[in-house]
Amino acid sequence: MRSLGLITPGRAVQVLCLGAHSDDIEIGAGGALLQWISNRAELHVHWCVLSANGARASEAEASAAAFLAGAASSRIELETFRDGYFPYDGARLKDWFEGLRKRVDPDVILTHRRRDAHQDHREVCKLTWNSFRNHQILEYEIPKWDGDLGQPNLYVPLESAVLDRKVHLLMEHFATQRSKDWFAPETFRGLSRLRGMECRADGGHAEAFMMRKAQFVLA
Repeated sequence: MRSLGLITPGRAVQVLCLGAHSDDIEIGAGGALLQWISNRAELHVHWCVLSANGARASEAEASAAAFLAGAASSRIELETFRDGYFPYDGARLKDWFEGLRKRVDPDVILTHRRRDAHQDHREVCKLTWNSFRNHQILEYEIPKWDGDLGQPNLYVPLESAVLDRKVHLLMEHFATQRSKDWFAPETFRGLSRLRGMECRADGGHAEAFMMRKAQFVLA
């Protein structure tokens, strides 16, 4: 397994972002990406949404472009797998992941949590680990009705301005989701405050990830 090391100003980092649905990456890891860009890291991002159909495809493309403004380079890839049916479409998804593995070689991968209650999210995580076996993988979390939040072990502190921008972009770009009771600024700010408390972030806010494997390298 390759070592990621620190994401520092001027250092080129290849990032693969994987999301089952149009707003997943933004909710789970959008703050971290915005913070790294704000810190002048040289991010080269390949952003993949596996279920983006109709209006949600337009939302996904516009939101990804906004979140990645300032990245050194970006590629946005939208697929049309059927929402809610990922485990039953496993062969096609597996083929897609194997094709992706031949096209990208990231330093770090942002994907769903293994124990996420949503079946599509779990399938994306499983196939991420199946296809990318020599990469640093960070699993992000999505708050939801199921109450499936876990105990993360890696945190990215967020500056107040970064958190404000994340929440603003979420509410601006995902009109199809605003009617859902959980899709609200209070949800995203509340979770970031909780995670910020857990890691004693200077600004009081953070995003959290599960890092299941890491390689400790002495410089």
